[in-house]
Amino acid sequence: MKLLLATRNRNKVIEMQHALEDTGWQVVMLSDIVGAPDVEEDGATFKDNALKKARSAARFSHRWTLAEDSGLEIDALGGEPGVRSARYAGEGATDAERIRKVLGHLVSVRDEQRTARFRCLMCVIDPAGNENCFEGRCEGRIAHRAAGSSGFGYDPIFIPDGYDQTFAELGLGAKSKISHRARALEQLIDYLRKTKG
Repeated sequence: MKLLLATRNRNKVIEMQHALEDTGWQVVMLSDIVGAPDVEEDGATFKDNALKKARSAARFSHRWTLAEDSGLEIDALGGEPGVRSARYAGEGATDAERIRKVLGHLVSVRDEQRTARFRCLMCVIDPAGNENCFEGRCEGRIAHRAAGSSGFGYDPIFIPDGYDQTFAELGLGAKSKISHRARALEQLIDYLRKTKG
C-alpha cells in the first residue's frame, strides 16, 4: 500500500521509508503527485501545521496521507526556534545559517542551561477522512559547536540525553532508534499495522 508523505523534503522521505520498509507500506512524496498543492506552514503549533498539510494533500490525492511537523525547542531561548525551526534564519536560509544563528544566541549560555528537545507531530488521514496524530520527543542539549556530517537541519548541534555526540555524529542508525521522529513513527507504525491487518 502507498502512503503519501505531504512533504517535498527528500531527507524526511528517506527516514520514513527506512522506518516503514518492513511494514508493507511504500512512501511517496508530494513531488511524485502532479499538481499537488504546497501549504503555508503558518500554524501556531506543530500539530496545527501537520494537520493543515495532511488535510490539503489528502483532499487532493484521495489516498492515505501522512504529514509531520517538527522542530527544535531551546529552553534558554524561550522555546525558539520551535514551529519556526525551518525559517528561523529567514526564508531560503541554509541549515548552516540556521545553526549559526542558534549558536550565536547561546554564546554566553552555560552547559546546564542549554537544554532542548526535538518534537515531532505526525498526522495521518485515511481515504475516509479519519484523522490520527502521534507525538514524539527527544530531550537533549545544544552543543557549543557543530559536529558531524550525517543527518540534516539542526542535527550537528543537538546532543540527545545519554549521549556525548550530536545526531550528526551518531548517524542514521542511532538516530532512527531514539529521535523524536522515530518515537512518533513507532506509534504511527503500530497504528498502520493494525489498520492493514
